[in-house]
Amino acid sequence: MKLVTAIIKPFKLDSVREAISEVGVDGLTVSEVKGFGRQKGHTELYRGAEYQVDFLPKVKLEIATNDELVQRLIDAISTAAHTGKIGDGKIFVYDLEYAVRIRTGEQDAEAI
Repeated sequence: MKLVTAIIKPFKLDSVREAISEVGVDGLTVSEVKGFGRQKGHTELYRGAEYQVDFLPKVKLEIATNDELVQRLIDAISTAAHTGKIGDGKIFVYDLEYAVRIRTGEQDAEAI
């Protein structure tokens, strides 16, 4: 089992959700987060004053999946989140040692 974490631009969430559904992923967790990478933030103008925005809004997706779906899932996220501009995001894949569905007590692959 793997835990796939993706950081994407907020406006790409719907297209990514649709793409991963087509792959066969049933569920995911979405969090609104802020951060920066190579973008290093940007400058905004508010009431005539210029100020630096260091942390940019992003969306973090966490998806627990079986090993067989990982590459298809990565491809789907990459394609759907791609704009070709800086700040498109990143995908991280972690080993998932153990999972339990609280309601039923199912474990590991059956729990996800």
